[in-house]
Amino acid sequence: MADKAAPDSARRSERSRRAILGAALELIGEMGYPRLTVEAIAARAGVGKQTIYRWWPSKAAVLLDAFTAQGETPEGGEPALPDTGDLEADLKLVLRAAVDQMNAPAYDLPARALTAEGLVNPELGAHFVARVLEPGLRLLAERLRAAQDAGQVARDVDPSVVVELVCGPLTHCWLLRTRPLTHEYADAVVETALRGILKR
Repeated sequence: MADKAAPDSARRSERSRRAILGAALELIGEMGYPRLTVEAIAARAGVGKQTIYRWWPSKAAVLLDAFTAQGETPEGGEPALPDTGDLEADLKLVLRAAVDQMNAPAYDLPARALTAEGLVNPELGAHFVARVLEPGLRLLAERLRAAQDAGQVARDVDPSVVVELVCGPLTHCWLLRTRPLTHEYADAVVETALRGILKR
């Protein structure tokens, strides 16, 4: 009689990991971050809480992995920003997409929780910046450098400063709810910023 195949522990671990990440996202939508616990995540995922603590030190670390996993694609290709040669149109397209993302509950709830947690937990805050924010900011800076190479943006402009100039108002508006976060506002931010950096 053939030997029975041994259980695939790697596959089982991956199933558990995905169940835990999915549970964290579901629960933050249902109960909010303050009431979220490792015990609740474990119960929803159908695992013991020791399984969670084997992989993550806290509920915030679980949520960060769950949040970043939402943006993962099976292909794993490098993202890219549009480069049509029209910097204003490209930036408006990117910022409008950012507005849509920031207004979506799947982004808004965990991102607010992780932003707040990062203020009191510098290590988690650094991971949040590195994994969630920096990739997009780096792509924007590269797009601006391409505009400089094309002679559209003044050479003495620092792309990293322009990135903050463009993204900062949206983040402020989203985080503090100072005004509705709309496509029209994103367009106005781009138009205002470009007045100061375009080569005349």
